[in-house]
Parts: sequence; C-alpha cells; structure tokens
Amino acid sequence: MPTRTAVFGAGSWGTAFAFVLADAGCEVTLWARRPEQVDAINTTARNPDYLPEVVLPPGITATTDPVLAAKDADFAVLTVTAQTLRSNLERWAPHLGEDTVLVSLMKGVELGTAKLMSEVLAEVANARPDRIAVISGPNLAGEIVRRQPAASVVACASPAVAEHLQAACRTPYFRPYTSTDVIGCELGGAVKNVIALAVGIADGQGLGNNTKASLITRGLAETTRLGRAMGADPQTLAGLAGMGDLVATCSSPLSRNHTFGANLGRGLTMSETVAVTNQTAEGVTSCESVLALAARHGVEMPITKTVVDIVHGGKPPQAAIRELMSRSAKPEHD
Repeated sequence: MPTRTAVFGAGSWGTAFAFVLADAGCEVTLWARRPEQVDAINTTARNPDYLPEVVLPPGITATTDPVLAAKDADFAVLTVTAQTLRSNLERWAPHLGEDTVLVSLMKGVELGTAKLMSEVLAEVANARPDRIAVISGPNLAGEIVRRQPAASVVACASPAVAEHLQAACRTPYFRPYTSTDVIGCELGGAVKNVIALAVGIADGQGLGNNTKASLITRGLAETTRLGRAMGADPQTLAGLAGMGDLVATCSSPLSRNHTFGANLGRGLTMSETVAVTNQTAEGVTSCESVLALAARHGVEMPITKTVVDIVHGGKPPQAAIRELMSRSAKPEHD
C-alpha cells in the first residue's frame, strides 16, 4: 500500500515536493486555496501559476478541501508561508490523524513570537516531537522538477520516523539524509534567506565575488553562533541544511530572496521591489524575527542587522554596507 501524503500549499516548493513524492511512489493529495488552480492541476497535470511548464507525474490529486487532503495521511507536508502557518494550522489540525507526521518545508521564523516552525507545529497541533519533521537543503524548485540531482536533510527527534520519511521521498534524483537535529536544520533554512538578501543587495550594487564569498562565509558564522546558543549541532550547519542551502540560495537566479535583494541593490524602493516580486521572499519578514531570536539568546548577527536596517529601516544599502565594513576588528573565530 503506497504511503499517503498530503501537501498543504501549491506554490513552487509545494508543487515540486509533491512531484518528488509522486516519483517516489507515494499517493499525493495537494491542497490549494483557489478552485481554478485545483481544476488545472487535476485536468492538465500542470500548475499554471507556479512551474507552468512542468507536467506533473501521475499520483497527484489536487483539492481545496483540507479535510479530504488530510484523510488517512501518513505525512502532512506543510509548505505555506511561515507567517501564515499558525492561522492555517488552527483550521487544519483538527482534521489530522493522531499519528500523522507533520513535515515542515517552511524556512522562516514567526514574526512576533520568534518561534521556529517546529515550535508552532507543537503548540498549535499539540504534536509530540516524534510527529514533527523538517526537510531542508539546497532544493531550488525549478531544478528539482527537472529531475536534476539534489540532496536534502530529513530531521526528526525520532530516527525511525526520519527513516520512514526518507524512504517516502527518495528518488533516483533526490537523495535525503536523516538527522535528529531539527533546530539546526530549521535555523539553516531560515537564516540563509536573510543572508541571500544581503548577497543579492551586494550583487545589485555590482560588487564582486570577494564580497559574495565574504557574506556567505560570515553569514554561516552568524548562523552557527545562533545554532550553538539554541542547542543545534554545528555539523548540521556545515552540511546540506546549512552551508549547502546557503550556497544555493545566495548563488542562484532562481532564489527569490537573492532576487529581492538584487532589486533593492539596484536602487528600487521597498514598495517597488515588492511590486515586481511574484512570490514570497521569506527573508524579508523573517529577518526581523531572526534578529529578535538572536537578541533573546545574546548572539551578535551583524549581517542580519544590516539587512533589517535596509529592508525595514530604510537605510541606503551603500551606507549600511559601509557601516558593516567599519565594525571593529576581531579574530575570525570566537
């Protein structure tokens, strides 16, 4: 009997991961908000709003009914934007089975509470640690649906659950590794969006590879400092869910956060950049949450603060980068 999966969210990454699950032999129900999107997926095997050129594999059915999507699901994969998880999950949780594993593909930190997505899942769905999993890694949706080789990390407090999920999403082109470091995987995914904004801003200003490499490397240092303070394993942040995801997101034109930052760096205002952005750039909101999380744990994150100053404080990118470069000299490693 095939593994039954529900994917809540039919954006680019939700659609791409449904694609992976179907290729892995799962029975997939893809929940989408708009009836016209559901009709298109069911009748044409295409998602016209996201990845419209991609023909979806057999085994994917779309619905607007969260009850139907959740029915008998072994895994409920959540791919909505980080800031809408709480309100959506409050509606969906009563329909999920007591043993359904909640799988977060979201890469953000909740605004206001500074909670990781796993914490929101535990709180709203009253889910045990062995019912909460995270998948994170260098997984750009546009490459995944072309079946280009990629790897990722499946993290859960229960190794058995992580292995079950690993088997459910393993394909010849998608190689998941297991981990029990949920916090490390989540932080890597959330903070890399903020660093990608910084790299995008630098690229938009015409700065070179030295700048990019410096931001990526020091961005990883910031992430690792916060991870240590929160109990994450530094090896996680040196791996696929940390460095791997950071490199992909900071380097690819497919990255929404990098593109958003590049538009700011080119001189577009915040409102102009939002207007030309078709999809959510999680780092735009989560940068404030990440900075709040760092303050809570007494961790210094200067690149993250610089991004917040530019995106939410209105500071000109050139001035913000000058301030970042003029910070006092110190050893590379704490």
